[in-house]
Amino acid sequence: MDIILLKDLDKVGDKHELVSVKPGYARNYLIPQGLALVANDANRAKLNEIKRKEEEELAARKAEFVEMADNLKGKVLKIGAKAGTSGKIFGSVTNVQLAAALKDQMGIEVDRRRVILPEDDIKTLGAYVAELKLHPEVDIKVNFEVVEE
Repeated sequence: MDIILLKDLDKVGDKHELVSVKPGYARNYLIPQGLALVANDANRAKLNEIKRKEEEELAARKAEFVEMADNLKGKVLKIGAKAGTSGKIFGSVTNVQLAAALKDQMGIEVDRRRVILPEDDIKTLGAYVAELKLHPEVDIKVNFEVVEE
């Protein structure tokens, strides 16, 4: 069954992409959850209008994202973690913790999927640099330090 995705879905496709999925998955999950539309002629025509509106909205928010990026320049976030004597932390620091630190320390709310860490798992104390993809044209490097609690 062909559908138009309304949101990015892992292992399925990206937003506004025309994909083919099993009919039961589309009818029972994607369409009722508002994640997709049936790819009929009317919805395909409506897709261009939806894309245009979202591009306008994104362009309007670009200035907001640039301001956020300017506020983050030169600042260092501190993320606390319990660590052993050798500096190795128990567990790891993830993009979820970095997004929470951005919200708590800077007042900037960012979706965790927009935070890209330099390594898959950060397991030692120290200074790191992560990348935030706020907008297709606005990326910023964020300095953060993992410190012992």
